[in-house]
Amino acid sequence: MSKVNTAPIKWAQRSDSLYITIALPDVKEESIKLADETLKFAGKSEGKEYEVDIVFFKPVDAEGSTYKVLPRSVQMHVMKSKKDEDEEFWPRLLKDKALEKNQVKIDWDRYVDEDEEEEGFDTSALEGGMGMGGMGGMADMMGGMGGMGGGMGGMDMGSIADMLKNMGGGMGGAAGAPGGNPFAGAGGAGGNLFAGGMPNMGGPGMADAMKKAQEAMNNPKVRAVMAKAQQNPKVMKAVQESMGNPMAMAKYMNDPDVGPILRELQEAMM
Repeated sequence: MSKVNTAPIKWAQRSDSLYITIALPDVKEESIKLADETLKFAGKSEGKEYEVDIVFFKPVDAEGSTYKVLPRSVQMHVMKSKKDEDEEFWPRLLKDKALEKNQVKIDWDRYVDEDEEEEGFDTSALEGGMGMGGMGGMADMMGGMGGMGGGMGGMDMGSIADMLKNMGGGMGGAAGAPGGNPFAGAGGAGGNLFAGGMPNMGGPGMADAMKKAQEAMNNPKVRAVMAKAQQNPKVMKAVQESMGNPMAMAKYMNDPDVGPILRELQEAMM
């Protein structure tokens, strides 16, 4: 089992927000989960595995926060909680003072003194980045599929269509045919992966994820976008990867072929 290293963190703040940088170059296979009190990161950089698992000094607003994987680092603009009526500077980033000393450094390039604050952060580097509070419709569906029980990450879209048909989704029809199923056959599925049952995939979480998936695949706008995606193997591969790891979508958002399709999917599922 390979060693997992602790990723170095830099941070700066304003009265309403934090700017957090995970100082690792060329991050791949990243997973970033921001909640109102915690941040969890895992990823690979230069062949080594890294992670972050921290508890914030005070709650933040996960829904209003964004991040982007850049060539030299992962950068995040994290909003402080609006429930905290006293907009003030924090004495530190983490609840655990000892952990702060070992893992966190001040980002002096973005630092300002509380008395000298005049404006917010320059977030131009995060343009085209991803929301962090669950990422909305498509990521919720993909994340649920990618993380359920026995693991569905990496399965092709045709297998998902077969699964939904067995569950009463009623998604028959040839791909590309009017009113048909644009998911059928995508990625070259061969039969139903779930014939005979799906082990270790019971419970409410699975049911919710399947409900979201079925609703999405019955949405005419989503079907139209997926029919378009089918025409480009590169796009379909990116969608499949994002299904296994929703945060992988971030690295495709600026791709001229994949990015527009992912954005269309997100809009269609809102």
